[in-house]
Order: sequence, then C-alpha cells, then structure tokens
Amino acid sequence: MKDHSVKLSLLNTLSDGVFHSGESLGQQLGITRAAISKHIQGIQEWGVDIFRVQGKGYQLAQPFIMLSHDLIQSQVSNPVELHPIIDSTNQFLLDRTETLASGTVCVAEYQSQGRGRRGRQWVSPFGTNLYFSIFWRLEAGMAAAMGLSLVVGVAIAEAIESLGIEGVKLKWPNDLYHNDKKLAGILVEMSGQAGGAANLVIGMGMNLAMQDKKGTIDQPWTSLAEVIGNDQLDRNQLVVSFIKTLDKALKNYEVHGMQDFVTRWNRLDNFLDRPIRLIMGNNEVTGIERGIDSHGGVLLETNEGLKSFIGGEISLRRND
Repeated sequence: MKDHSVKLSLLNTLSDGVFHSGESLGQQLGITRAAISKHIQGIQEWGVDIFRVQGKGYQLAQPFIMLSHDLIQSQVSNPVELHPIIDSTNQFLLDRTETLASGTVCVAEYQSQGRGRRGRQWVSPFGTNLYFSIFWRLEAGMAAAMGLSLVVGVAIAEAIESLGIEGVKLKWPNDLYHNDKKLAGILVEMSGQAGGAANLVIGMGMNLAMQDKKGTIDQPWTSLAEVIGNDQLDRNQLVVSFIKTLDKALKNYEVHGMQDFVTRWNRLDNFLDRPIRLIMGNNEVTGIERGIDSHGGVLLETNEGLKSFIGGEISLRRND
C-alpha cells in the first residue's frame, strides 16, 4: 500500500486555513521545498484546492477539520475503521465480511474508486464530503433485505433533521435531495447463500462542501454547506450521529421490517403527489407518484390505476 503519511501530515498542518511557507513545511517534515511542492501537487490530484502565493507559501482554499478515529470511536460502540485514503469504503468491507463484526463502520477522507448505483463513479474529493459504509449481518437472509436502502435513507434524513437542518427529502430508492438537487446517495451491496445470513454493506456518499469545478457531475446537486449556508461543518460529529442513527434503524428493521418506515418515508418523499416517469431499460411508465408500499415498492398512479414498481434497475425521474 502506498505511503501517504507525508501528504496527510501536510494536510493536517494546512487544515488551519492559514499560509505556511514551503521552507517551514519542509523543516517540519524533514524534506526539501522541492519535495513539498511535489507532495502538494499530489494532494491537488485528490481534489483539494491549495493556493500558492509567492513570499507567503501554501494555503487551503477552505479550512477543514480532518476526521479523527479516536474522537469518533470514543462516542460509538460500533467498531470504526478510518482510512484517510481508500479505493472504496464499500469494497473494503465487502472484502472482509467473513471476519468483521456486524455493525463495523468504514469511513474515509478520499476514495479513489468510489462508486454509486449500477457501478457509476461517485466523485470523491478529499476532506470535503463524507464517505461512509457500515457492515451488517442480516440473519433473516437476502430476501429480507428488500427495501433496506429506503430504511437507510429515512434514518439519515431524520438524523439531519435532528441537527436542526430542514428540507432534506428522499428520492426513491436511494438518494437524499434538497430543493430537487441530489445531496447524498446510498448503495446497498450484499453477499450470502440461500438459506443463510446475508452480509450487507450499506454505503453512503454525502456532499458536504464540495465544488465541482471540472463539471464532472451529470445531474443537479447540492451540498450540506449550501443547504445550511455554512461550510464549517463538524464532520466528526456528523459521522457519530449517522453511526448511532443507522445502528438503531437497522436493529429496528431486523425486528419489524418495513412497517415502521413506510409512513416515515412518505413524509419525506421528494416526489410525493408529483408527476414522474419510471425508466426500466427501454420501457418507460409515467404517472403521479404516491409514495411507497409495505414492500418498499414505489406507487405510481397511472391511467390503468395504482401500480407498485420495485427493482434495482428502475430509475425515477421528474416529469414536470
């Protein structure tokens, strides 16, 4: 595994948001100014904006608080893995399902191979978002996992509400929205055998203070900083809140299934009573969205009456 310790030390120093000269950074780390410059370039490739001003040195475009394993772990009972640099938090847990304790969490500052639904790339710059996955062993098996992304969406949206942030909604089956713009995405992946327990990995990527200068995101999106009008977010406390909320929601789901979540979902449904279209391969169905049913299917009022649709290959789009 590549050693990123120098870059991480640089970021930790620069995270205060003030200027630091190349000379002082080099003295602190015991390397040359040229080496500092090279490491700064590497950090910029992670999506971090760093200014260089002649005679003043380097400064982050916006200061941030780096994630702290000790701080997070001290406030939750779930085992926590914090990896500043990782390919994918979901993949890390998927590769270790046979040895991990149920409830283990993996958090990262940067993902080199973050992915969303259907294998799409999830843009994952360093330190400005939240990349978070939790492993859960569901004894009831894979069939019982239907609708789990909806449960996770409800839990996260309600956790954000509990922080005094209003207006966050849900888009079936796996996104969080604000003012019709994507705020976060949820990806549930699973493995297991028929008749046995299901190994579930539930991942979430949430935009916190991201800027898409390269225009690589192909849909309307927003960030939590934009929602609240403040980019000084305490990401450590967000992680703690989400771990506690998800742990409680997953335990509830094990006992009660979807029944406790349908009404809660419908209250937060971004497209409730709005015209939508469902895209299923080459087929498309239009109608008025009426929330979800007890199985987690999206309800669509069509010319032929009320119908339920469910499945991982369905995309919901607004139709107004």
